[in-house]
Amino acid sequence: MVFCVMAKKETSKSGPKSPKGPKSQSPIGAKKPINKPTSFRQDRIKKSNLKVGAKPSAPKKDGIRLNKYVANSGICSRREADTYIASGLVTVNGKVVNVMGYMVQPGEEVKFDGRRLQPDPPTYVLLNKPKSVASTNSESKGLTVMDLIANASSANLKPVGRLGRNATGLFLFTNDDQLMNKLHKKGMPRLFHIELDKNLKAADIQKIKEGFTLGEKTIQVEEISYVANKPKKEVGLKIKNLGNSVIRELFEHLGYQVVKVDCVTLAHLTKKDLPRGRWRTLTTEEIDLFSML
Repeated sequence: MVFCVMAKKETSKSGPKSPKGPKSQSPIGAKKPINKPTSFRQDRIKKSNLKVGAKPSAPKKDGIRLNKYVANSGICSRREADTYIASGLVTVNGKVVNVMGYMVQPGEEVKFDGRRLQPDPPTYVLLNKPKSVASTNSESKGLTVMDLIANASSANLKPVGRLGRNATGLFLFTNDDQLMNKLHKKGMPRLFHIELDKNLKAADIQKIKEGFTLGEKTIQVEEISYVANKPKKEVGLKIKNLGNSVIRELFEHLGYQVVKVDCVTLAHLTKKDLPRGRWRTLTTEEIDLFSML
């Protein structure tokens, strides 16, 4: 699909140690006197230990967090993994570990309820979503995008962003929580081909370029223009928002009804060689390009 030139929106540590004196020599067998405080409070001793510099052992920074390790094994979500860990159902090298921040090191054996776990490697799947398919995994919604990618991987894949049931186009799935958090925080450019119920006025295009507020939402687009060689009710819109309804809300606010929505590019990914309803895994080069966002 060829859009005309898009008008771009302008964007602007531990405390000091007590000095130690020389140790006095005591006769062999003599017991050292215990200088016990008059008001003995165990909780005060614990607090003072932390202040004087006796730091609790911190988990190693290398490796992968235990809850993520369990979740990546495909048996549950990360939140459910926290519950299982706290309940003592997870062991590392034969010992129960219920510390949420524990970092699993390479070579360590992790078991859940006696069964050894093997986390899935980071997986990235791109789907060209067809119409009338829900982007939620709720069974009450009928056919969903999760059904379409069921055979793509055994990994616990999750969708990045949303598309309405009647929307079509590119949809990304991954078990890479770090990438998902990044994209949900910073957004991900998505270019949509949108068809409206009537021609879009030039004045309204200018309003969209300038951005405005709908309720508590600030609507800002990256680019917008008419689609080349098409009626003026068809426009190209690039936006970073990953929400499901922002496009319809934007145009309804200006008095238009959205007839069709098709996501034609997603960041650097396109629909080339990906028919509607089909999926493919991303290449190493495509995955690396997400670091540029």
